[in-house]
Amino acid sequence: MYKPFILSLLLWSTAVAATAAPAASPATTDGSVKQAVDYVNPFIGTTNFGTCNPGAICPRGMMSVTPFNVMGDSKANVINKDSLWWSTPYEIRNRFLTGFAHVNLSGVGCPELGSLLLMPTAGALDVDYNRYGSVMGTEKATPGYYCVDLKKYGINCEFTATPRTSRERFTYPAGESHLLLNLGEGLTNESGATVRFVNDHELEGSKLLGTFCYNPQAVFPIYFVVRVNRSSDRHGYWKQMRPMGAEAQWDSTAGKRKIYTGYGREISGDDIGAWLTFNTHEGEQVEVSVGVSFVSIANARENLDREQPAGTTFEQLAQKAKADWNRQLSRIEVEGGTEDQRTVFYTALYHTLIHPNILQDCNGQYPMMESDSIGRTSRNRYTVFSLWDTYRNLHQLVTLLWPDVQTDMLNSMLAMYREHGWLPKWELYSRETYTMEGDPAIPVMVDSWLKGLRGFDVNLAYEAMRKGATTPGKDNPLRPDNDDYMRLGYVPMESQYDNSVSHALEYYVADNALSIIADSLGHRADARLFRKRSLGYKHYYRKAFGTLCPITKEGRFYDPFNPKQGENFEPSPGFHEGNAWNYTFFVPHDVMGLAKLMGGQKQFVQRLQKVFDDGNFDPANEPDIAYPYLFSRFKGEEWRTQKLTRELIDKYFTNTPGGIPGNDDTGTMSAWAVFTMMGFYPDCPGEPYYTFTSPVFDAVTLHLPGHDLRLQTVGEGVYVNRILVDGKPLNSFRVGHQLLVGAKTLTFERSTAH
Repeated sequence: MYKPFILSLLLWSTAVAATAAPAASPATTDGSVKQAVDYVNPFIGTTNFGTCNPGAICPRGMMSVTPFNVMGDSKANVINKDSLWWSTPYEIRNRFLTGFAHVNLSGVGCPELGSLLLMPTAGALDVDYNRYGSVMGTEKATPGYYCVDLKKYGINCEFTATPRTSRERFTYPAGESHLLLNLGEGLTNESGATVRFVNDHELEGSKLLGTFCYNPQAVFPIYFVVRVNRSSDRHGYWKQMRPMGAEAQWDSTAGKRKIYTGYGREISGDDIGAWLTFNTHEGEQVEVSVGVSFVSIANARENLDREQPAGTTFEQLAQKAKADWNRQLSRIEVEGGTEDQRTVFYTALYHTLIHPNILQDCNGQYPMMESDSIGRTSRNRYTVFSLWDTYRNLHQLVTLLWPDVQTDMLNSMLAMYREHGWLPKWELYSRETYTMEGDPAIPVMVDSWLKGLRGFDVNLAYEAMRKGATTPGKDNPLRPDNDDYMRLGYVPMESQYDNSVSHALEYYVADNALSIIADSLGHRADARLFRKRSLGYKHYYRKAFGTLCPITKEGRFYDPFNPKQGENFEPSPGFHEGNAWNYTFFVPHDVMGLAKLMGGQKQFVQRLQKVFDDGNFDPANEPDIAYPYLFSRFKGEEWRTQKLTRELIDKYFTNTPGGIPGNDDTGTMSAWAVFTMMGFYPDCPGEPYYTFTSPVFDAVTLHLPGHDLRLQTVGEGVYVNRILVDGKPLNSFRVGHQLLVGAKTLTFERSTAH
């Protein structure tokens, strides 16, 4: 996903990434055996641009509640969302907190959501976040639970969540205490909200969100209900008043935040809020429940009533959230490894279970794709499809471990096609943002079909995929440069930094997948057409450099050409967020063809190794994350895969706040870690194959639907000399999906030498 880092800031951030995080709360002080959930450290990925959050959330839940500490004029913060590109509500090094945001994105590269900022305060009422913000004290986080002390007020704050609601508990000091709901600030670039007091302890309203990644029309409302478990002694609103000229002599609040004490109907504006005041005794606990919906206020209230029935305690909700997390995380059991390695593994698995998340309310209603209409579903409708990222590995993980969930995701994508006319590219709460490039829904659907998923309309899927691949560019939002691509076999440069090569490479991967399913469904002519198109990458190969190179409109290679231009997210001719070395080997569907272009296996391996030796491998961006696995396509070179994957895991995935190499990209980087640590990886999107590497653990048990698959190691060292499938030697380090899931035991025979 989009990651325009500033090099100096990135280096600085990386240097301090080893700052100790607040530890995940030990759940086994009684000496009991740790469960999978007890290994998760939600603070991993909360610096170094990991853009993960430590707040409370349920598996694939709509609701998340996270500390918001990226604004406010304070020396306690090193990052301010308004001073640089910033895409997350939390940074672990920041200590000045201005509220708790409801409904957030995890691991993304553009700012969005992160609004409905609720903040407890004490003392005199103040609605200016620069003043009411507080330095954060001790933090604690486990899956489904977050806690922090506010030093300024001596208030303890605790949070848990259900799929569509949150429960929040604030322990106040004695005296005048407040609860502030700031609707003017947040991570979103949109503005405008409405709020109304229902009574002295309940509010309802809506806020506009959207404009994700330069898409000003991709906006949508969030509806909310906030319910407090006791009556307020006083309550009201505030609003930032516009500056006035001569008329300011009649209004002392011009240009200031006006506090409304005698007005009780609804209020609307760009920068507004609501406040409730309580006279509390020492240690008094006030609990707040928040329900949200993307359909209506009525649905937000229904979600709240159904997921938090009267009498439900904070502890009951937190225990259920933890149990739900443990049930999902326990789909994989690991043995051996260090404590840190188990923490890294289960935290990565935790991150893969956040997005895509549910969109429908308890009654089944949801906002339809690119429409003002409301639909209804009897199954889960998913949203936040960051497909340029997740098509490479996350959906393969979901298909392997949760095929029923993946089936619902496929049906969600097809419903978007029915509603909007196109498969999603980067869908966000039923708005298409068109972020990044390619046609990434195709490999996801094809991969699922080839791995045996049948609970979706494959003929409708083929219709949708073919439409994206064949519609002329002027009418094709997925492939706007499709005319040149279909006519020439490549996308020529229209301007110096137009990402033309990146576009084409993504189309090649998609068309390869489309050719496979076309053949599977009996569409032989289509299969031949799309396979031919998928090989168009050869146009870009420039022998003089040994890399891919952009081609101008005149049909010539771009000059002056520097294959390294594009490092550290500088602009790059033809390539998006990377240089030619990051993209040249991104031809997973025709590795042997690329090797032939380069002069054969030996030259291919030498050139690929040079990517790593010369520092041209970028672990933080997707096009090259499968590079280490390419060595294993060549017999005798598998050891390079095993050595490199172990080195990359040890270097970039750690039990520290900076323990993810840049944006997690809605779980994509974490999925890479999960697969790699288990010892196998889906090496080509849209093809049902995995490449083996050396597992980190002594044994891994996958609880697949219907049976268990056990991966075990014998011997010491990193290098795998042989793999046995149910006791029979495997003659390759690459295996098909059906053979993998049909096995009961895989044995890796390891040694210290290759």
